[in-house]
Amino acid sequence: MLLPDVHGILSADQIALTAETIVDLQLRSGMIPWFDGGHADPWNHVEAAMALDTAGHHVEASAAYQWLADNQRADGSWHQYYLTDRVEQDKLDANCVAYVATGVWHHHLITRDGGFLERFWPVVDRAIEFVLDLQTPRGEILWARHADGTPWSFALLTGSSSICHSLRSGLAIADHLGIAKPDWEISAAMLGRVIRDHPEAFAPKDRWAMDWYYPVLSGALDADTCRDRLGAQADVFVMPGIGVRCVSDKQWVTAAETCECAIAYLAAGDTGTALAMFEWAQSLRCDDGRYITGMVHPEGQTFPADERSSYTAAAVILAADALTGTTPASGLLADHRVLPALVDLPDHVDEPSLD
Repeated sequence: MLLPDVHGILSADQIALTAETIVDLQLRSGMIPWFDGGHADPWNHVEAAMALDTAGHHVEASAAYQWLADNQRADGSWHQYYLTDRVEQDKLDANCVAYVATGVWHHHLITRDGGFLERFWPVVDRAIEFVLDLQTPRGEILWARHADGTPWSFALLTGSSSICHSLRSGLAIADHLGIAKPDWEISAAMLGRVIRDHPEAFAPKDRWAMDWYYPVLSGALDADTCRDRLGAQADVFVMPGIGVRCVSDKQWVTAAETCECAIAYLAAGDTGTALAMFEWAQSLRCDDGRYITGMVHPEGQTFPADERSSYTAAAVILAADALTGTTPASGLLADHRVLPALVDLPDHVDEPSLD
């Protein structure tokens, strides 16, 4: 299988080595922890599975999705954090639950395994239904439920943006299988509208870089709005030549957010900035192919201390694929035209209500 090769920045052989570090971390159960002995969460677990598929490790990626199927709760959700033998944090995060749809569609785009898609449709269907039960009449998705089912009282812009993309991935799966989901179409369109037009719907998290660039990754914004949004706060979050700050008031740069932001710039049509950011992220690469999660400047201290995370390696691999267009899934995160479009809503629509 041809692997991404970002000319002059990161070679296919280096991508292969980084993918092997994820394989080495994967447990026999299929779970992919953040690092050896660490916990796993469903969102980053899926991100790592997508990176495995991108690098040709389809058996390992399938095992990762099977772990999700084996651990899905009856209500369609997963807990926030898992250790090898138990649940570590029992909160039910809507964004983490929804992301399985993006991962399953990504796996299909690369492998064209129709049987896989059919087997995992019930997993995706239950997960999306759980998430949409948290949609408010205005359209945003509440962040989470407690394990007893009690919903949290607020929504997050980053989470809702990721969910918007996942909903469209779920619709792509349904379309491929010939299954009509008009309620999902309406819910996705409502969510897109609130991301575009109602910033007051979300808890204020302006300090965090992800609230800056994730709406671009949602696919809910047009190209001009994407460029305007990124330009408006680039000087707040971008450290030129170094990377993207995790939070605006600290000199803490992470490789994963730098690569995610690179994908956002690519989605906005700015390939030059995307490539530059991707190159900056390589300063956190280790000789063994792993990536340091983050670094504090100017001290040059790793943070969290000495952490080299699977999700960071995964973000690098997926950004490399987006930049090079190597795999059939390379456009999934950066070219939202590959997903079903958000439908136009009438002025009045029967909106889902929160129980």
